[in-house]
Amino acid sequence: MSSATASWRTWLTSRSPRSRRQAWLGQAYLGWLSLLRNPVALLGLAIVLLLVLTAIFAPLLATHDPLAQDLAKRLSPPGTAGHWLGTDEFGRDLWSRMVYGARVTLYIVLLVVATAPVFGLAIGTAAGYFGGLVDVVLMRLTDIFLAFPRLILALAFVAALGPGIGNAVLAIALTAWPPYARVARAETLTVRNSDYIAAEQLQGFGAWRIVTGHVMPLCLSSVIVRITLDMAGIILVAAGLGFLGLGAQPPLPEWGLMISSGRKYLFDQWWVATVPGLAIFVVSLGFNLLGDGLRDVLDPRSASR
Repeated sequence: MSSATASWRTWLTSRSPRSRRQAWLGQAYLGWLSLLRNPVALLGLAIVLLLVLTAIFAPLLATHDPLAQDLAKRLSPPGTAGHWLGTDEFGRDLWSRMVYGARVTLYIVLLVVATAPVFGLAIGTAAGYFGGLVDVVLMRLTDIFLAFPRLILALAFVAALGPGIGNAVLAIALTAWPPYARVARAETLTVRNSDYIAAEQLQGFGAWRIVTGHVMPLCLSSVIVRITLDMAGIILVAAGLGFLGLGAQPPLPEWGLMISSGRKYLFDQWWVATVPGLAIFVVSLGFNLLGDGLRDVLDPRSASR
C-alpha cells in the first residue's frame, strides 16, 4: 500500500473528524468496507449495476430494432437466425426487447423513488415531530392507504386515470408512500426529544429548520434501506399493470407486457414469456439482496456496526 493510500485511509478512519465532510466520507468508507464483507449484498449490487448499465448502453447491446417486425421469423426458438433468445409472435427479437425493457423498468423505478419516499418522509417526520392532532390525522390517512393491497389500489387509480406508463407511475407512487411515512415517523419519535433538538429549540430555530435540517437527515438511512427493499415490489406492481394492459402500452418493450403477450404460447413457445419473467425475477432478487446488505450497513443498531 502506498503512503498516499495509507494517509487517505487514516484520514477516513479517524475517530476525531475535523469537518462534517470528513465525518460523512468516513462513515461512507466504513459502510463500503462492511458491504464488501457481505458477498450476498455484493451479488445484489452487481445485479443492480448490470440493470443500470444495460439501460444506459441498450442501443449498443441490442442486436435488432426492438420494434421491428419480421413475420417470417415469428416464434423462432433461441439461437435461430441470430436471435439469441428467440422471437415473439410478431418476429421481434426478444433479446433486444428485453434490453430496452430494462430502460422502461429503470424509468419507472426512478420516477417512483423520486416521488413516493419524499412525500412519505415529509408526512412521517411532520407527524412524529408535531404529534397531537397532526399525528392523528396524518397517520389515519396513512392507515387508509395501507388498508388496501398495493396492486389493488394501483389498479383502482389506473382505472380512474386511464392506461399508460405515466399514469401507472403515478398510481404506483400514490400507493408506495405509506411505508416510508411509518418508518420516518418511528425514527422521528426516537430523536425529537433529544438534547440537540432541545438545544436547537432554545436557540430559537423554527420547526421547519429543525425538521429539514436535523430530523429528516437522521431518517434517511432507514428510508434508503426501505427504498431498496421496496424496489422488487415496485417492479412487480409495474409488471402486473403492464400484464393487465393498464401500464405500458404496445409496442413498448415492457417486461410485464411481454409476459402478457407470450402467455398464449407458454406451452409450445415457452421462451416468449419465460425470458421477461426471468428478467423480472433476477432484478427483483438483486434489489432484495442489496437491501438486506444495506440494512446491515446503515442500521445503527446492527451488530456489524
